[in-house]
Amino acid sequence: MSDDTFDVEAMIDAMAAFLDLPVEESYRPGIAGHLTVARAIAADVLSFDTSDEAEPAPVFRT
Repeated sequence: MSDDTFDVEAMIDAMAAFLDLPVEESYRPGIAGHLTVARAIAADVLSFDTSDEAEPAPVFRT
């Protein structure tokens, strides 16, 4: 994921059209901020190397 290929405004437009949701202009900066942060978090998660032998953590129920 390189920063030069991420067009946050295009992403907002595409997702709004896909979900058939109106997006008010006043909301766009907040949405763009959240998408930018989410992308950075996803990049960190995807950059973490795991082996093929990695096991998911067990689920504990009470």
